This record gives sequence, C-alpha cells and structure tokens, in this order.
Amino acid sequence: MKVTLLGAGAWGTAMALQAARQLRAEDVCLWSRSAEQLHSIAKSGENQVYLPGIALPKNLLLESDFAAAIKRLGPEDLLVIATPMSGLSETIERVLKVANQSLNIIWLCKGLEPITALLPHQVGARQDQLHNHGLKHAYGALSGPSFAHEVGAGMPCALTVASSSESLCKIVQSVFHYGNMRVYSSNDLVGVELGGAVKNVLAIAAGIGDGLDLGLNARAAVLTRGLAEMMRLVKAAGGKSETCTGLTGVGDLILTATGNLSRNRRVGLELASGKSLNEILAGLGHVAEGVLCASAVGDLARRLNVEMPITNMMGDVLAGKLSSHEAVKRLMGRDPKIET
Repeated sequence: MKVTLLGAGAWGTAMALQAARQLRAEDVCLWSRSAEQLHSIAKSGENQVYLPGIALPKNLLLESDFAAAIKRLGPEDLLVIATPMSGLSETIERVLKVANQSLNIIWLCKGLEPITALLPHQVGARQDQLHNHGLKHAYGALSGPSFAHEVGAGMPCALTVASSSESLCKIVQSVFHYGNMRVYSSNDLVGVELGGAVKNVLAIAAGIGDGLDLGLNARAAVLTRGLAEMMRLVKAAGGKSETCTGLTGVGDLILTATGNLSRNRRVGLELASGKSLNEILAGLGHVAEGVLCASAVGDLARRLNVEMPITNMMGDVLAGKLSSHEAVKRLMGRDPKIET
C-alpha cells in the first residue's frame, strides 16, 4: 500500500511518520509546495520549522511535484490532505484535475469554510461535482484529540475516521492503526466534522476564562454548556448528537481547551491579556482554526435556528464587537434555563 500526504506542516509530517511506522517508509510520500522546505527536511532529517526534534525516516519519500505525488497512487492506496481548512477546496480541485483513477481521500483539517459555512465533506462534494471526470472517489475525515508533536514522538493517541465508505475506513485503519495510535471508525461525517469545528471555538472561550482567572468552576461550565451547544448543532445539521460524546467531540474539546500545546487556547489566553487579535495571530506561527471558523459556525447555527450563546459571543469577541470582559458579563447575565 502507498500513502501520499499533501502538506508538510506539523500534522502532515507527524501523520507521515505514523504511516511510515506501519508501512515501508519508501511507500509514504510527503508533499510540500516548497522544494526548499523538503531540501531542509532531507538534509536535517526532521521538519525543523513545524515539528522540531522529531527524527524522520531517511527513506521517507519527499516530493514537490504535485502531479507525481498524486499519480503514484492506485485505487487501493490512500491520499491524505493535511492542509488547513482554508486550503481544502483548492487542494481537492487540484487533485481532481490530476487524478486519472478513483482515489481514497481523507482530510485532517477541522473547521468550516468561512464564507459558505460548509463542512469539509460538503466542500469535497462541491468540488467533486465541479471538477470530477467521471471517477468515483471515496472521501472521509480523520479527526480526534491529537497534538502533532505527541503523535510524532509516538505517544498514545486515539482518532476516529468518518466516511460513508466502509472500505475507506478500513484502509485508513490499516495505515494508521499501529503501535500507540488507535483508529476507530464512524459513518457520521457531520458529527465528526462539526465536533472538530465547534471545539476550536470553545477552546478559545476556555482560554479567555483561564486568562481572566475566572477559575476552574468557570472552565467546567464553559466546556459542559459548550458541549451542549455542539450536540444541538450536530443534531440540527443531520448528524448524531451522541458522536459529540466521543473522541471527536468531548475528547477533542478537553484536549484543545485545556492542553498547553493548543493554539486555540493560546489565542483565548492572549485575548484575555488585552492583546489584539492581529498581534496574537502574527506571533502564533501556525493556523488557529477556531479564529477562522467562529463566524461560520455562528452563521450555520442561525441558519438552522440553533441557540449557541457561547459560540456566538466568541464570534463577536473575535470580530472586535465585544471585549472579553463584556462577553463574560453577558453570558452570566442570561435568564435561567432548564438544563438540556
């Protein structure tokens, strides 16, 4: 079996390494648009920019030719899109223009398309309709609580692959379910993808609470009521609310909202300190998906008539309409409700 990963950021590099632990390293291809970056990886034996300190196999295939990275794959192989959500549409379009046979395709990104509020699989379906040439590709998402550096270091981790294709799920498990990584399967793409999007927004809210020293009680309240918001939205969007109690919902929420490696949590902490969002993002060095999709999650909730007060307040804070202090004041001042 062969695997190609598109995107040599931290997560793409870590998952390439995980695939190489299971397969032969020469059967795993890591593509980057930057030949200079790949030259640095080949010379140093690690991705010094995005995954420093983690040694990569010497015979890992590094490729800057996009067409070559795609055309090496057959119908039983796996293509992994490891770009941020903002790059998913363009990447799928490029893949479909190059592909000359049916492919098994998964993405690792978490979020919604900012303007359309489409989920990743809906973006894939749109591009498939526009650019497919009669081929039948299988699509899915791989998600769950995971920091790239810990995966790269071989520390224990559990993920979920979601797809309507049982065959694709089995292929993904055969590639990544190895050693200290467990991969579960699900047919609830909506639940898995929405959980991954909403938890990033909630992690920013939790970071703000911690940054304002509101206490552990407040953090627990944000996570619990945030989970309720997530479950309402997933159900309204056609997913299974119980998916939110698994790895890609509450599991990823706990990690992202409390782990010090979380970029979204860091955004919240720094917003609470009074820094501007532009200043925070400039110093981050990586994408914080919660910032990019907060408004889209709010748009989707309004479209589906779902009440999401924490998420909506976060959208206003990130848009500069509310201060962190004012958002907390408004949330605490809401009328009493029955817990649902």
